[in-house]
Amino acid sequence: MIKGMDLARMKQRLQEERTRQLALAARLRQEEADPVESGELSTADQHPAELGSETFERELELTTLSIVEGELNEIDGALRRLDHGSYGICEECGKPIDEARLEAVPWARYCVLDQARIEQALSRR
Repeated sequence: MIKGMDLARMKQRLQEERTRQLALAARLRQEEADPVESGELSTADQHPAELGSETFERELELTTLSIVEGELNEIDGALRRLDHGSYGICEECGKPIDEARLEAVPWARYCVLDQARIEQALSRR
C-alpha cells in the first residue's frame, strides 16, 4: 500500500465507478434483451444495408458490454486489494504504482513499466 495516499478517497472513486459501470452494463443487457426498439419486427422488407447497420450496432453493444464487465472485474479486484492492504503495489514487480497512474486508472494492477511489458508480450502473440 502506498503511504500518504488518501485510500478512503480512492475507495470512494472505485465504488462510484463500479456503480456507474453496473448501470451501464444493465442498460446494455436490457438493449441486448430487447434488440427491436425502433426497428421493424420483420426483416422481409428491410434493405440489406439496414440489416448490416443493426448487426453492427448489436455487435458494438456486445463488445462494449464485454469491456464494461472486464472493467467491473478489475474494479472489484482493486477494492479487494484495498481491503487486504495490497492496493497500489504492482502485482508483477512488487513496487509501488505511481500515484498519478492510480489517479488516472484507480484499478491499475501494474506499474507503467510492467503494464507496457505485458501489453508488448500480448501484441506479439
